[in-house]
Amino acid sequence: MTDFEMAVRDVVARLRPGQVVSYGEVAAEAGRPGAARAVGAVLAKLDAPIPWWRVVTSVGRLVPGHEREHARRLRAEGVVVRAGHVRRADPSGGGRDHRRSG
Repeated sequence: MTDFEMAVRDVVARLRPGQVVSYGEVAAEAGRPGAARAVGAVLAKLDAPIPWWRVVTSVGRLVPGHEREHARRLRAEGVVVRAGHVRRADPSGGGRDHRRSG
């Protein structure tokens, strides 16, 4: 496992239930700003029990092809999901709205 892969794993493993972040936010926290796609690739191949479902695209979109499971896991943590997007990252009001208006 590379240093970046370990950093991604560690960032995602620290996310608490109901907390949702973007791939780009994980990349920045892992030390590689702008490497959102690389984060997705790491999460797709990691064979570790980490909460991958707490990571979405910059506009809140769920993982293509896994939307049903992704939404199920997020909803179980109290996250609002509508039309394949996270509406509010943190139901307590502390998170971001990942959907863009307009």
